[in-house]
Amino acid sequence: MSSRLVGVGVGPGDPELVTVKGVNALREADVVVVPVMDSGERGRAEATVLHYVPGEKVVRVVFALNERSDRGRREAAWDAAGARVAELLRAHDAVAFATIGDPNVYSTFTYLAQTIAELVPGTVVETVPGITAMQDLAARSGAVLTEGTEPLTLVPVTAGATVLKEALAGPGTVVAYKFGRQAHEVAEALRETGRLADAVWGSALGLPEESVRSAAELDETPLPYLSTLIAPARREGGRGGKL
Repeated sequence: MSSRLVGVGVGPGDPELVTVKGVNALREADVVVVPVMDSGERGRAEATVLHYVPGEKVVRVVFALNERSDRGRREAAWDAAGARVAELLRAHDAVAFATIGDPNVYSTFTYLAQTIAELVPGTVVETVPGITAMQDLAARSGAVLTEGTEPLTLVPVTAGATVLKEALAGPGTVVAYKFGRQAHEVAEALRETGRLADAVWGSALGLPEESVRSAAELDETPLPYLSTLIAPARREGGRGGKL
């Protein structure tokens, strides 16, 4: 029998937002891998997982989650993490990997799955979708993500302010991920494109330190790395105006 590697989306932080299917996948797995940074501190995924499985079932694996400047170091960390998970797959029938948000949206799981395909051929890879930060922020702020024929653009601000400005110049809703370190540049881009007034941002969604605020309050103060922004589409014509 081939081993199974299951990427489980555990949502943005609120343990109540893990799906029933996600909880079942975590409980059915022999071990649950959670990604941590070099510090080895408990991450958001682990904190969520521990609401549903005992601590002795959880295995921390170090990933260079925020390493962007040193490609060699980042890839070495990925290789080491892949080797560790490969060991677990050789010893167990089912290994779950818990990732915040969704395993198919800007997730470390993507890189892990590619590595495992090379290290443990024949491994069955599956994913369980999770609620994303943009969905949670929309619910908590009242921002509507899409109406009618509006497009939705998701941009990681780590790609640069120019990419964000191009998206904001378009007609639909724009969601920006990982913008905390460039909060000032994001505010300027919103202002230049006339999208500042209706935009909202949030961080630590579902956690005690949660913050959901108007983008008009953004200044040069750095925000948490995983902050999320929603700039709703320009809407005219009343109800159903874009059907």
